[in-house]
Amino acid sequence: MKPTCSLFDFLEEIPDDINTAIEVLGPARIENPLDLPRGCFVTDEMRVVLRVSENYLREAVEKDRSIPSAELAGPRPYIYFDPAKTRAAVVTCGGLCPGINDVIRSIVLTLYHSYGVRHIYGIRYGLQGFIPGYGHDVVELTPEVVASIHELGGTFLGTSRGHQPIDQIVDALERMNVNILFMIGGDGTFRAANKIREEIDRRGLKIAVVGIPKTIDNDIWLVSRTFGFVTAVEEACKAIRCAHTEAIGAPNGIGLVKVMGRHSGFIAAAATLATKEVNFCLIPEEDFDLDGPRGLLAALERRLAERKHAVIVVAEGAGQKYVQGEKPEYDPSGNLKLGDIGAFLRDRIKAYFKAKNIEVYVRYIDPSYIIRSVPACVDDRIYCGFLGQYAVHAAMAGKTGLMISYLNHHYVHLPLSEAVKRRKQVNTQSRFWLSVLESTGQGRLKNE
Repeated sequence: MKPTCSLFDFLEEIPDDINTAIEVLGPARIENPLDLPRGCFVTDEMRVVLRVSENYLREAVEKDRSIPSAELAGPRPYIYFDPAKTRAAVVTCGGLCPGINDVIRSIVLTLYHSYGVRHIYGIRYGLQGFIPGYGHDVVELTPEVVASIHELGGTFLGTSRGHQPIDQIVDALERMNVNILFMIGGDGTFRAANKIREEIDRRGLKIAVVGIPKTIDNDIWLVSRTFGFVTAVEEACKAIRCAHTEAIGAPNGIGLVKVMGRHSGFIAAAATLATKEVNFCLIPEEDFDLDGPRGLLAALERRLAERKHAVIVVAEGAGQKYVQGEKPEYDPSGNLKLGDIGAFLRDRIKAYFKAKNIEVYVRYIDPSYIIRSVPACVDDRIYCGFLGQYAVHAAMAGKTGLMISYLNHHYVHLPLSEAVKRRKQVNTQSRFWLSVLESTGQGRLKNE
């Protein structure tokens, strides 16, 4: 199968031996209260194939090799938890992302209206909310409380970074008699969720842990795209258009835009394809040289000589070899603190052209915190609604240790333990990235 210009390129990298088995707390014996036609319910035997290339499927059939697949998400005919006796908790962790409030709202409304669950707790400020020493209050979540939160950016519950004692988190779940824990977050959150599930299993408790993948960078493995990503790309495009306007407004004008993307350059790459006004796109996955005949600075000089303006988009994690100090620093969650590649490029570009006695006008735009703080766009709002609904269906069926994923145009269940094994990144050999290079005309920006 020929590669296509798609964010699904990573699917061909899914290994044959991926573990897609989902843990259940026990047999589901309670008839689902959802008033749906019988054909709307799904069973665990309904699967979604994870690798779909024609060559791969043909070879698998010829060699009688198993094809990796995942459980189809959706309401089950029978559920594990009795809604009248169920208590659920929702927590949001990590950085802000458009759509978090939409997911919270969807979870609450589905629990309350579809299943009749009346005890739903919002945990304030991430995993800190479970620890008594922080003194954060618990929020009682009802349809009235969450009715309008989707109109707001950020997270209605608040968030935090950093590790918290797993045993104390599970202690809090026991004290609150929580049966279901919904965790909205990225790979760090999912690692914590795995440890929480392990401690729950060790204590022999019947508490379901369900993850909803959240990262504006779109870098969670085994998810085609994370919510908030489309919003982020749309907002990044607005900044790029402003940078382009600034660039063409002066001779030798240079618009420089830094967007989010610590390890993966999906926002930068997708925004580049969407705007068609970017001449250089720099991402963490593709190394680049600054100096030399094929480096960025020489390529930028040639561009200005030909067209008198240029637009550069750089992901925050790109070019870190130029800006990292000798001693690395880490944030409370254990993430490496990045050097400011945007400010560095701005200053290096100015110095390069000054040394050549060429006057340039550099306009630097960093919209990162604006992008991640806005309410979700229409597409992301719809997506978030589905994620919340499918998370509730899985949890009520007694499934645990899983995340709700969107793969091959279907919502599926996948183990959290598999999702944290690696990070999704732009495949620089894929048609997706080659389309970026064709759009910008930048080449590889490497001297060798």
